[in-house]
Amino acid sequence: MQKISENVYWNGIQDWELKLFHGHEFSTHRGSTYNSYLIRDEKTVLVDTVWYPHKETYIKRLEKDVGVENIDMIIINHSEPDHGGALEELMKVRPDLPIYCTAFGEKIIKAHYHKDWNFKIVKTGDTLNIGKNTLTFVEMRMIHWPDSMMTYLDHDKVLMSNDAFGQHYCTKSLFNDEVDNDELYQEAIKYYANILTPFSAMIVKKIDEVIKLNLDIEIIAPSHGVIWRENPGQIIEAYVKWASDYSEDFAVIIYDTMYEATLRMAESIEEGLSSKGVKAKLYNCSVSDMSDLITEIFKANAIAIGSSTVNNSPLTSIVSISHEILTHKMKGKPFVSFGSYGWSGEAPGHIAETLVKAKLNQVCEPVKIKYTPTEDDLKSCFDAGVKLAEAIKEKL
Repeated sequence: MQKISENVYWNGIQDWELKLFHGHEFSTHRGSTYNSYLIRDEKTVLVDTVWYPHKETYIKRLEKDVGVENIDMIIINHSEPDHGGALEELMKVRPDLPIYCTAFGEKIIKAHYHKDWNFKIVKTGDTLNIGKNTLTFVEMRMIHWPDSMMTYLDHDKVLMSNDAFGQHYCTKSLFNDEVDNDELYQEAIKYYANILTPFSAMIVKKIDEVIKLNLDIEIIAPSHGVIWRENPGQIIEAYVKWASDYSEDFAVIIYDTMYEATLRMAESIEEGLSSKGVKAKLYNCSVSDMSDLITEIFKANAIAIGSSTVNNSPLTSIVSISHEILTHKMKGKPFVSFGSYGWSGEAPGHIAETLVKAKLNQVCEPVKIKYTPTEDDLKSCFDAGVKLAEAIKEKL
């Protein structure tokens, strides 16, 4: 265990080897942590567990450090298996242990384990005194599961925020003031972009609700990654920015190509953007990490997406990234679509349809060229880049 505050200890797992998460959906280049916390007050309270591959190590450590029989209750802020995965193993030893969770939490835990344990249902504003600390529960419904909540300790001034404010980031130190902050924010915004972007509107409302509770927060302890103890409000401020039509000063050009014609189109679009002073990043979608690409799209102030046409459709990687933009609700960004073809040329139109459906703003008709681009073809791509740059400036 490692001490976090007067009465709070970290007793989680550091997973240095983790490279993929949520199946194979999320890349975790720097590993991750599963942050479980132990409150040692007049009552001994466990907050969340760890992912089930680590359950035996976790239970042995609990037994050694505190003794499972000495735990008075467990709080499950979120029942997803990376947080609640060791719960069943724990309950084998202590089947009577009270489980504090939301009403949705009870339903989901029962659906996972098919057991009727000793559930204690809480909602926003409910409190529980455990000695020096009174716990306050705050529901965080759909951030990012229906059962999600936070737990606040008033004496230690610690907010256990579960998936909010976390990162997939494994380091030797547990604290934000002892790690590389460039790396930390790379992982924090990647986590937000890939997991929480669809819930941005709810995040703004929930942060406002938490602020109105007037909680005196000195430490934010999420369930993945680094604990915020130096100026913890900085990550709250970052979330407010990220949830509010966020963008940085560059465009992103994403393409997939069969014989480099579409690549040449992408390069000409970049030249058009550059001619108007707009910086751009180019990515071949088929060889880029999808999670990193979603992060770059989230940060970009405009998007160009292009593909060759095969079987009347964009190439597979472009179909996938277009769908990710739709499901992540990255609305409002200006875009152009483009691509080369040999026979029918539907790909740019299909891309545009998906992005319009995602509520992005189309700045010109899809640009498509047949076989090898001519100078006139490349000029049309350059002009599309200029129009995209003008749309950026209009938005600003």
